[in-house]
Amino acid sequence: MIKNQLVTDNYALYNADCIDVLNTLDDRSIDLSIYSPPFCGLYQYSSLPNDFSNCANDKEFLQQYEFLVKEISRLTKPGRITAVHCTDIINTSTYHLWDFPHEIILLHEKYNFRYTNRIIVWKDPLVVRNRTMVKSLHHKSLCNDSANVFTAMPDYVLIFKKTGANEVPVTHTDGLKHYYGANPMINDMEERYGSFEQLKKKYFNHTDPKTNKLSHIIWQRYASSVWDDIRIDNVLKYKDSKDEDDEKHVHPLQLDVIDRLVELYSNPNEIVLTPFMGVGSEVYSPVSMGRKAIGIELKESYYKQAVQNLKGAEHRFKDDSEQSLF
Repeated sequence: MIKNQLVTDNYALYNADCIDVLNTLDDRSIDLSIYSPPFCGLYQYSSLPNDFSNCANDKEFLQQYEFLVKEISRLTKPGRITAVHCTDIINTSTYHLWDFPHEIILLHEKYNFRYTNRIIVWKDPLVVRNRTMVKSLHHKSLCNDSANVFTAMPDYVLIFKKTGANEVPVTHTDGLKHYYGANPMINDMEERYGSFEQLKKKYFNHTDPKTNKLSHIIWQRYASSVWDDIRIDNVLKYKDSKDEDDEKHVHPLQLDVIDRLVELYSNPNEIVLTPFMGVGSEVYSPVSMGRKAIGIELKESYYKQAVQNLKGAEHRFKDDSEQSLF
């Protein structure tokens, strides 16, 4: 049942169970999907019985999640991408890790996706420790018994490609012009090419991708298997969406991650889908970058916040030459 919806020329937002909406969409109608599945056993997002995060155990969660993967497969055009943001799930009492990414891979391969890439999104150990207070990251634990300390777990973006030939190539005829992240210049890049601002002024309107050094540097950073300069606080407004009676966790996916995926794997005016919209990040990003988007969110307070966040998304970058890079 769809509780509420907002449909415009550029996006459609639904307050509903994602399966109820996905069932209404046409086969092969989606060019790209991006989402974070609600991690069973890691966070509780709401008290709603049909919230994936409220499954009784891992087995039940995977059974429910399989319905979604099957639908995403039906909707995705051949040769196109679905990107799943996830992490390993830790049992905080035993510190045993559940390899959740592996389960995601198995489900997608079952439904005609090919697992093509894993991107590691680096996290600052101190920030993770302060946010989670996990004992394995405490310096005191290192001093007392270092057999009980472990590294800060990264996030992952798993990239899957739908089987079949892609009929519409995703092109970048002028190369890449914008860098979504904290710092594109590493090692001796500044000594060799000058500052990033200088490169942007010199090559922003360059039309030959083969000689566009700005594009080459951006691609070098995006092509790395580790994205180590994602700005953790580059997120949409979300604090007003908290509900005291059921909220255990809310922190939207960083826009830097979504922006990179949208630019790399979709063309302007194509349709991007997110079945777990949250406060609207995976809709806001593609709409602001000239795509269309469909977002579905079960929780009403998140949906309402997404509606607010989407206002003016089309004007995020009023003029390409004035786009904020840092």
